[in-house]
Amino acid sequence: MAPRELDEHNITEAVIERFANAPDPRVKAVCTSLVKYLHDFVREVRPTEEEWGFAIDFLTRTGKICDGNRQEFILLSDTLGVSTLVDSINFPVQPGVTKSTVLGPFWTQEMPDQKLGDDIHGKMKGEPCYVFGSLKSSNGTPLANAQFDVWHSDDDGFYDVQQMEKMGGPAGRGRFHTDKDGKFWFWTIKPTCYPVPTDGPVGEMLRGQGRHPMRPAHLHFIFYADGHRKLVTHIFDPTDKYIDGDAVFGVKESLIREYKEHAPGAAPDGKKMDVPYATINYDFVMAKEG
Repeated sequence: MAPRELDEHNITEAVIERFANAPDPRVKAVCTSLVKYLHDFVREVRPTEEEWGFAIDFLTRTGKICDGNRQEFILLSDTLGVSTLVDSINFPVQPGVTKSTVLGPFWTQEMPDQKLGDDIHGKMKGEPCYVFGSLKSSNGTPLANAQFDVWHSDDDGFYDVQQMEKMGGPAGRGRFHTDKDGKFWFWTIKPTCYPVPTDGPVGEMLRGQGRHPMRPAHLHFIFYADGHRKLVTHIFDPTDKYIDGDAVFGVKESLIREYKEHAPGAAPDGKKMDVPYATINYDFVMAKEG
């Protein structure tokens, strides 16, 4: 039976005892570890009542700023490195398989359906860019008709969901399917580096930590294929000045790929380009389930 006189030395075990009859062993294990580490953190930091009140208010404000287009809790997880840690635990490196990375706060369930070869940039401004590549299984088999989502920022470093009134609808994002040979191609604009949102609690935290909020330029992808593990990943630009200082710790060496710059003329898909444009190619490999 838990003692009635609780203090900093016995409160932890008293709380854990309350989990004794938890019907789900996993819930019991997770809650036990949570209480142990949280209590140890409080004992180590020894916050004042004002500091603890500020922490509660910080989390409250983090929740209140979330909506259908913005997920501040994901951003908090990203900027503390927790998202990368969880990703690394759940998707350990496999030889020959494309590495995964963080989802980020700007993916949305409602992706506009696109056809291969479409231009998804909408009203976004930036250098035209032709993106192409392939998708294969870890055994080398092309993955035909596999669904994938892509999304990215514009030349000013903003996503469409941050400026929907200006964009007039989705831009720089789309949902595609690979062809019968596992290949894909589409047009958009070349993204640039950008700051994660700093007008909320996470921005306040970054300033308090003396950190910059910048992410290096990248394209987001999610691939889905039957019998394979979902692949959430990026392609990063090696020339970006923030490539070694990503605010959300998402960069991995194998996901870095150079853009090629081209003069006006015939593009790889035969499209006539009257202005300079860039191309980028990446061949993705998915891990089989199990």
